[in-house]
Amino acid sequence: MAAWTGTATAPAVPARRHAAPPKPAPRRRVATRRRPLTSGVGWIVVLGVLLAGVVALNVAVLRLNMSLDRLSQEQTDLHAQNAALQSQLSSNSASTRIEIAARRMGLVPASAQDTGYLDLSRR
Repeated sequence: MAAWTGTATAPAVPARRHAAPPKPAPRRRVATRRRPLTSGVGWIVVLGVLLAGVVALNVAVLRLNMSLDRLSQEQTDLHAQNAALQSQLSSNSASTRIEIAARRMGLVPASAQDTGYLDLSRR
């Protein structure tokens, strides 16, 4: 065993070199997808086409409604004309009017004695 003498030297510490600072670990890039300009323009085009379609559909429905309204008005007019013609037919076929027209032509009603009947059941 060695005696302790008080003048012992400390173990040698290696001299520090001025080394470059340690490189930081490479950063992992988070994949950020950049939206290309065309996707925004694409959506605008799609929305524009859809809007144009809605407008075209509304115009078509408006035209159909206008033609339906015109046909409905024409139907109402034809019903009124038909009713007027039916009334005229009814008044023209009245027995008093026919009798007056017959008298103007010189026709007279037959008397009961001059009226004869045929029996068609006998052969």
